[in-house]
Amino acid sequence: MATPKNSPVPAWPDRLMAELDTSDARAKALVAGLSPEQLNWPPQPGAWSVGQCLEHLCISNEVYLPALSGALAAKAASPIFPIREITPGWFGRWFIRSFIEPSAQTKRARAPGKIVPRAAQVEASVLDRFLRSNQVIREIIRQAHDCDVNRIRFRNPLLPLLRFTVGTGFQILSGHERRHLLQAERVKQAAGFPR
Repeated sequence: MATPKNSPVPAWPDRLMAELDTSDARAKALVAGLSPEQLNWPPQPGAWSVGQCLEHLCISNEVYLPALSGALAAKAASPIFPIREITPGWFGRWFIRSFIEPSAQTKRARAPGKIVPRAAQVEASVLDRFLRSNQVIREIIRQAHDCDVNRIRFRNPLLPLLRFTVGTGFQILSGHERRHLLQAERVKQAAGFPR
């Protein structure tokens, strides 16, 4: 669907693309030059290594993206016009602020079982998998460019009772990457990290 002539150009796709570019650069910098031992070193028993943080992001993206894509495909025939910026509702804002964005106020919560890293030893190819998953996010953002992502809803694949807008879903994915890339960066800075 083409954007109507008098409609404002959406800002959110460019913002999200820039955030994904930043995440890609951070992930590349994290993994550059790491030995298998460094990639898989946990700062304490039960804590995730750099590799497990990246695997967690890969799995999360792989679980979330079909739900977002499916919601957009179901609304493809609807005359829904683009919006300038993503505006989550009160619950979406609270959820992102409380559980997704890295901050002093973010609650620590155990990851749902579906997205817990599966292997104790992660291969260096996890970086390529992460970068590919971000490329899929970019493709879905391009598909959503001409849609009102503040109105199209999807069922959260991790918490099926929750329904978010597609725009909120994009913000969750981006914030989730920032959170766990920061976690992985802290692992590399931890005392005892193999040098």
